[in-house]
Amino acid sequence: MKILLRTPLPRYANELDEVLKLFWPVEAFAVEATAPLTPEDEAKAQFTATPATADMETLTHLFSETGGGWRCAFTLRGESTVREQPAPDGEPLVVRRLQKRLCKLALYDLCKQLTGYQPPWGSLTGIRPTRLVYENMASGLSLSESAGALTDVFDVSPEKAELLRRIVTVQQTLPAPAETDADVYVSIPFCRTRCAYCSFPGEALGRGRQVAPYLNALFAEMTAAAQLLRDRGLRLRALYIGGGTPTALNEEAFAALLAHTVACFPNPPEFTVEAGRPDTITVGKLTAMLRCGVGRISVNPQTMNDATLRAVGRDHTAAQTEEIFRLARALGFADINMDVIAGLPGETTADFAYTMARIADLNPDSLTVHTLAIKRSSRLHLEGAPLADADAVAEMTALGGATADALGMEPYYLYRQKYMAGQQQNVGYARPGAACLYNVDIMEETASILACGAGAISKRVFTDHDLRIERAPNVTNVAEYIARAPEMAARKAALYR
Repeated sequence: MKILLRTPLPRYANELDEVLKLFWPVEAFAVEATAPLTPEDEAKAQFTATPATADMETLTHLFSETGGGWRCAFTLRGESTVREQPAPDGEPLVVRRLQKRLCKLALYDLCKQLTGYQPPWGSLTGIRPTRLVYENMASGLSLSESAGALTDVFDVSPEKAELLRRIVTVQQTLPAPAETDADVYVSIPFCRTRCAYCSFPGEALGRGRQVAPYLNALFAEMTAAAQLLRDRGLRLRALYIGGGTPTALNEEAFAALLAHTVACFPNPPEFTVEAGRPDTITVGKLTAMLRCGVGRISVNPQTMNDATLRAVGRDHTAAQTEEIFRLARALGFADINMDVIAGLPGETTADFAYTMARIADLNPDSLTVHTLAIKRSSRLHLEGAPLADADAVAEMTALGGATADALGMEPYYLYRQKYMAGQQQNVGYARPGAACLYNVDIMEETASILACGAGAISKRVFTDHDLRIERAPNVTNVAEYIARAPEMAARKAALYR
């Protein structure tokens, strides 16, 4: 589909484009303003710079405010939809958000009318739908009413609304972050090989020549972050070492990483290491983690089908996954997470069911069911790999949820991504007592995070006004990070000025 959007409100072009993509692959998208541009419109002028072509279909948008009410209409392919509502009072940002919502819903109505298709998440295009549940609860609705309202307002399927209700139910049982709490994230941006679906800023380990200079820079930044915690009177809530694959480091470097981490951030209430790929995990690394107080690890197969593992560039077997999982259990790890991905290239529902059966036999304490998202920086995108069939992916994610239920787990966090197979979601499931606070904090954005290392993003959550969040990103390139690590520490200090 190629679309020329004619609109008096080009400031919402991004969001309207995302609504179209719920129904069609949008190959080209141009915008023609039908009213004078505001400063906000000017800031999004990249759309007006996309030239319209003769083969584009015209999507006409009309918006008016008369008699204290809003009227929004869209027309495409000779069909039209209209939505009307009273114009709200309140702060300009709130009014603008409601105006954007009305436009998205009116366009969604038209797309659904033209295609007869109902996306599983309705008109929602954001990555954190739980926020809408919390907003509804803040307005006085019960939890069940708040989740159900998403079906009424946004056309979210009842199954997805129920999933959100279950997630918020679990989240309400977890300790909420205090204003003085902060999480710490440490990034190790190295992997033995790069998976075909990966879009994270990281590098293949190669001969490991960058490891020593990277750790030197990282340790200095971590030391500065620890001092910042003390100076600002912040209390460590959760500590998470991720990547990349932290265990891609050799045993000596990995032990040094753990030692410096616990020296900087002693006695964390929760300490997770994303151990990740089983071919990087050794007895020495597992015992080092136990010695340093790591309570939670991930052993991530993504699939238990060896042919798929080879196809996506994961240099290990399903048997290795089982071996390492059982070794970690035998050594004393009582909290082990496993990640799987629904919709991997070439996999059928039967293949995914086989993965789930082998995961169930291992009996992990938490399970994360991802849906494949083919990002533009991934090898799968560059190779033109198609996303899996939507119905098959829906069956796979349902199988993942059923497996979690059978293992006594409840869903406790959820997020969505662009370019996701079947427009599904990523869900973390856990047994009672095994929910990862860091995962909830980062997905719900309710706790501040001091993040160290290449590609890490620090966040400061302000509770004084509508949960305002400010960010301080680190550079993603490893060599650039090594050269500029003091600047990354300074960015965090400025964030907490």
